[in-house]
Amino acid sequence: MNRRTIIRSIIRTASVISVMGTLCLFGDPAWAQSKNEKAFHAVAVDAKNVETDVKNIIFYYEEKISETAFVPHELRELPVKRGTATVKIKFDGIKHIDLKPSGNGTAPNVTITLNDGKTGEFILAVAGNFKGQSEFGEVELPAAELKKLAFK
Repeated sequence: MNRRTIIRSIIRTASVISVMGTLCLFGDPAWAQSKNEKAFHAVAVDAKNVETDVKNIIFYYEEKISETAFVPHELRELPVKRGTATVKIKFDGIKHIDLKPSGNGTAPNVTITLNDGKTGEFILAVAGNFKGQSEFGEVELPAAELKKLAFK
């Protein structure tokens, strides 16, 4: 190889890397989502009867590993307890969720209505928040302070 060939291959490689870097920096954040991850849209009603329209809604909680370490979890399903079993109900199948605070600081009771009309009573398995995008920006709704969540 002569000098020109080496310089051309270096320039081509640098060009490809810079184009890839630009795409990563300025690309649409939706590209980061996997193709099988569906974006969900819901209307939440909090304890003060304020409605919030939330797009790209997820259930978020942090698992404490140690005093200084937490593992974030962003789910498109709701972990609930039925007896001693933990059931993860996918947002895909949920029509709406009615939440009732337990009043003594424990997890709220939830009544989940599925798209096919079936209902079930559960207890929220972990304390968490529903997060997503509202008209005014990113919104975080503590599950313990909600009355209803209806999926669109």
